[in-house]
Amino acid sequence: MKKKPNILITNDDGIHAPGLRHLWECLRSIANINIIAPLTEKSGVGLAITIRDPLRIEKVETFPNTPAWSVSGTPADCVKMAIKVIYDQPPDIIVTGINRGSNAGRNVLYSGTVAGAIEGVMHNIPSIAFSCWENKDPDYSRTSPFIPRILNYVLEHPMPSGTLLNVNFPRDHLPIQGVKLTRQGKEFWEANPDKRQHPVEEHSYYWMGAKLAEFDEEHDSDIAWLRQGYAAAVPVHVHELTDHMHLRKQKAHFDSCLGE
Repeated sequence: MKKKPNILITNDDGIHAPGLRHLWECLRSIANINIIAPLTEKSGVGLAITIRDPLRIEKVETFPNTPAWSVSGTPADCVKMAIKVIYDQPPDIIVTGINRGSNAGRNVLYSGTVAGAIEGVMHNIPSIAFSCWENKDPDYSRTSPFIPRILNYVLEHPMPSGTLLNVNFPRDHLPIQGVKLTRQGKEFWEANPDKRQHPVEEHSYYWMGAKLAEFDEEHDSDIAWLRQGYAAAVPVHVHELTDHMHLRKQKAHFDSCLGE
């Protein structure tokens, strides 16, 4: 009999988010799962960690036959605490999500969901991030046929060291045509500040707000495939972020101008 993988599930929408529960339901029959997720929503925190406040870890009893904990911190905190405090041995794979809202394109730089996967690969643990394009009440059930298959594929065909898989599902009104391994697009959540007036003190304040900044996308980008009704899977490499082309082109000139 094939051994069940040991999976850590986390997210940025919080321990009680419907997307996390659906991810657990998709995988619990084929894996040994631990859940370690933020106590409250941490969307948009990226790879932030908590260093000026204590972290509290509390047992959660709402996932039958599954050990689960909430952490009073970020998704990256959750992965760190799982590895250093909860697990005796690292999990076989980390799975994050399912996020409510797109983490395609350059949204990977803001996403706490993707950050949980980044933290995993920085500890040499294979990691997958799952997100739905819809920001309001996504139909998570549409993802059910795909999530176990993607997980098994990554386990059977390991990603390179330092590379995570960022998977996004298309809008609910588009039937999911399949899954494409593709490149990252350009789209990202642009600031959309909403100015308000304090009713008593009369000073101004803002809700940040956001809207998708759209671009002319390459035909083989995650954004382009999502618009056609495909789930898009992007291998995101974070092992090293050096721009080697610029380094090779400018090193000698830079050093001659600014060196000793």
